[in-house]
Amino acid sequence: MTIQVFGHTTSTFCLVLFHILKELGLSYEVVQLNSTEEIKSPEYLATKHPFGKIPSLNDDGFQIYETRAIARYLINKYQGTKTSTILIPSDVQKAALVEQFISVEASYFTQPLSKLIVQLVFKKRHGKEPDLKIVNETREELNKTLDVYEKLLEGKDYLTGEFSLADLLHIPYTFYAINIAGESELWDKRPNVSRWWKNISERECWKNIVTEYKLA
Repeated sequence: MTIQVFGHTTSTFCLVLFHILKELGLSYEVVQLNSTEEIKSPEYLATKHPFGKIPSLNDDGFQIYETRAIARYLINKYQGTKTSTILIPSDVQKAALVEQFISVEASYFTQPLSKLIVQLVFKKRHGKEPDLKIVNETREELNKTLDVYEKLLEGKDYLTGEFSLADLLHIPYTFYAINIAGESELWDKRPNVSRWWKNISERECWKNIVTEYKLA
C-alpha cells in the first residue's frame, strides 16, 4: 500500500513530509484537501486529525498526525532502507543534538516565521491586507533568532555539522520567506546563515519538490 499524505501541496508542514519521503526514497500519494470544511468534517476529525489540521499520514493502515511525530516515525521505520541519507543519526549524542536543534527550530524559528508568512503570503493569497504591526514584531523577533543562528553556524555547514532532520524542518517556511514574501535580506546579511541556507535549499530532493509542486 502506498503511503498517503492528507493535506495540501502548498502547506509548509506537508512540504516537510514530502521532502523527508523523497530523501528516504519512498513513494507516496497526496490526498489533496482543498477546503476548511474537509479538514473539519466529522469523518476527518474522527479518523485523520482530531484537531482538524494537516498533515496526517497513513502507512499501510497505520494513521498518524503531527508533522514532527510523522517525521520521526518515517525515519525510524525507513531510514537506510532505500537511500543512504541519514536524517537522525544512530549515535545517541549526535541524535540528541539533532533533537536539540529541532526544539530550537520549533520554539524560536518557526514560531515567529510562521506568523510572518501568514501575513505576507497566505493573507495576500486570500485577498486580505497584512497586519503590519504583526509583520514588524515578527521580523524583529526573527532578527534576534537569526543573530543567534549566525553564531551557532560559525564554521559549520549544517546545524549539527551534518545535514539532518533539524535542517530540513527549516526549509519550507524559509523558502516562502525568501522566494515569495521577499524577506531575503534577513538571511543574506548574515554570512553563516546565508551559506547554511544555500546548502540546505540546494538539496536535489527539495529542488524536485519546488519544480513538482510549482512553488516558485
